[in-house]
Amino acid sequence: MPLFSLVIIAIIQGITEFLPVSSSGHLILLPRLTGIDDQGLVIDVAVHVGTLVAVILFFWRDVAEGLVGMGRLVRGRIDTPGARLALCLIVATVPVILAGLVLKVTGAVEMLRSVAVIGWTMIIFGIFLYWADRRGAAVKEIRHWTLRDAIILGLWQAAALIPGTSRSGATITGARALGYAREDAARVSMLMSIPTILASALLIGADVVAQADGQMALEAGIAAAFSFVAALAALSLMMRLLKTVSFTPYVIYRLILGVALLWIAYA
Repeated sequence: MPLFSLVIIAIIQGITEFLPVSSSGHLILLPRLTGIDDQGLVIDVAVHVGTLVAVILFFWRDVAEGLVGMGRLVRGRIDTPGARLALCLIVATVPVILAGLVLKVTGAVEMLRSVAVIGWTMIIFGIFLYWADRRGAAVKEIRHWTLRDAIILGLWQAAALIPGTSRSGATITGARALGYAREDAARVSMLMSIPTILASALLIGADVVAQADGQMALEAGIAAAFSFVAALAALSLMMRLLKTVSFTPYVIYRLILGVALLWIAYA
């Protein structure tokens, strides 16, 4: 793949993975609307690994607390914030794993990768995000995360397997509807991405290894590096802006893009 195309794909993935605008939707649309070759499975995994490293680094304190808590959880002890965080992350990941397996086995995921589907989900879930952000209270923090909330957010995350929905957008919508403050809703969403990306990588890991060669490994490394930098910058900017700005700018972007995509699909 040409270096320019590789960098563009990596940057788009890095920027959109954690913003509520759907990274998968953008990556599906990129080759269809620009003529750039589809990035393929290896590069797709590589750019997700880059964003994974970025979110782990950005929220390293929460990650460290969760890892320590995982040790206590394994021993059957849920007596610390870290242990509760680890348990909630596991519970919240189960629905998306099950839904992902169903889509992979049935092949339904390919049926959903259309411009029309992405256009509709951009608009519909953008409206959901606006409603939840405007109507949701701002009384809960991440320390209030319960198993009930984890299950609900896990279902929101599973719905985001539909291209154009946005994993971060869906989980932030669910968290705001449950009453989490904007920063805490984003924080919960970002932490939920860690086991989800790991599970996705493991699910398709065998296919990636089978396709990889020296040149592909080099391209994957370049893509991972650029997506890491872009994701870290996007995360930092969004978390700073949430102190003073709502999610409305992302909603406006989703609506404009959704309308444009529907015009392309049905014109």
